[in-house]
Amino acid sequence: MLIKVFGSAVFGVEATTITVEVNIDKGVGYHLVGLPDNAIKESSYRIAAALKNNGYQLPGKKITINMAPADLRKEGSAYDLTLAIGILAASGQIKSDEVDKYVIMGELSLDGSLQPIKGALPIAIKAKEEGFKGFFLPKQNVKEAAIVAGLDVYGIENVLEVIDFLEGRGTLEPTIFNTREEFYKTLDFPEFDFSDVKGQESIKRCMEIAAAGGHNIILIGPPGAGKTMLAKRLPSILPPMTLKEALETTKIHSVAGKVKEGGLMNQRPFRSPHHTISNVALVGGGSYPQPGEISMAHNGVLFLDELPEFKRDVLEVMRQPLEDREVTISRAKFTITYPSSFMLVASMNPSPGGYFNDPDAPVSSSPHEMQRYLSKISGPLLDRIDIHIEVTPVPFEKLSDKQKAENSADIRKRVTTAREIQTERFSDFDKVHYNAQMNTKQIREYCELDEASLQLLKTAMERLNLSARAYDRILKVSRTIADLCGAVNVEQEHIAEAIQYRSLDREGWLG
Repeated sequence: MLIKVFGSAVFGVEATTITVEVNIDKGVGYHLVGLPDNAIKESSYRIAAALKNNGYQLPGKKITINMAPADLRKEGSAYDLTLAIGILAASGQIKSDEVDKYVIMGELSLDGSLQPIKGALPIAIKAKEEGFKGFFLPKQNVKEAAIVAGLDVYGIENVLEVIDFLEGRGTLEPTIFNTREEFYKTLDFPEFDFSDVKGQESIKRCMEIAAAGGHNIILIGPPGAGKTMLAKRLPSILPPMTLKEALETTKIHSVAGKVKEGGLMNQRPFRSPHHTISNVALVGGGSYPQPGEISMAHNGVLFLDELPEFKRDVLEVMRQPLEDREVTISRAKFTITYPSSFMLVASMNPSPGGYFNDPDAPVSSSPHEMQRYLSKISGPLLDRIDIHIEVTPVPFEKLSDKQKAENSADIRKRVTTAREIQTERFSDFDKVHYNAQMNTKQIREYCELDEASLQLLKTAMERLNLSARAYDRILKVSRTIADLCGAVNVEQEHIAEAIQYRSLDREGWLG
């Protein structure tokens, strides 16, 4: 008897429906075809034990299973439940009338219980698009899949629950998830707050500007100056996520199997990979493609602590994603694209010893060591970082001050107002939403300078030996400063402040 059941495979952040054809005929054997990986080939042992421990069995006949499309490689143990239900239906042990109306996914334990799977959300989206009635999956994944409205999503703890449902027994009910209501109900404020930071008022101002314009930023300062503390609080002043951003972010984390039990993600992600990270772990890919850290930081912040300690080739692979806001991974048999629109926040010591330019500490690094240390960061990468700011240690008087600093909620209000101005400004553009994304043409249009501002910028570039790459960056940042002030045009004081935020372009840093 031939039966068709349906599962799904995830490539990139999109799912593809897999048709599992199960045929049982005279003879003996178990034949699985359609480019399955080793985990799927081993499924026969898990299925046999799970069925036997729940009162069913593998038929002692010739079982042929085809996973179509046959030219698409399938991976992982999430097809166990799909195959098990197909075998039971094809052998007549359960009714087969309704089995082709559902997508069925889940990894089986030997006792028949189910283990969580990856990619539940994109699978549910695809199931709805293709008109399936419902989706059976492990209970641990049910909340992320139930985000999709118009699809009956059933959270399963044991294979018997699916069998009873298809047989017309049991009381299995679909999970109801009001996406919009749950999103706003659980929209909590981030745990880290700028009110915890003593002193550093100028750095907080700089972080506010970065958040308001979506600018990438690098913090340069000695150990203990507070670079990491400041970076961790940046998400707390970014505008709250929209529902669309929350769905995009949840989809990526679902593919990686990192969605928490609450389902929908409504806090901007903050990713801080170790400096030993590999190229593939950062940008994504691998034999079985997975999103990398830059995609996991989509709609949030990627923090690279001690930037020069990262391998240079690892840093260089970020150049294209920083520019295009997505990363495309091409292999011989497939090409996938992961979104990667994130704010880059980096930190570094000013020298190998950490205390260059500190009047209270001796310079312990030779000029050669300094050059070698700083040359790990390439010019093209710095081209994509709008703001460079020096962070100095906080004096004791500030540390011991009991007065509470301005909290993140107040800063966030100003940032959100500035972002709303930019959203209105760029409403006619598809891929530009805030100032950091402006191209050269848009910079000329929206950052027009009067004579006094132009003369100030010219003087600064000549006297401070600023590089040519600093010109557009200063204009972008000054446009954001003007938005924070509510100014229609970029004025002289906005340019003056923006010039301060190009430390690494000055002669004596990177040459």
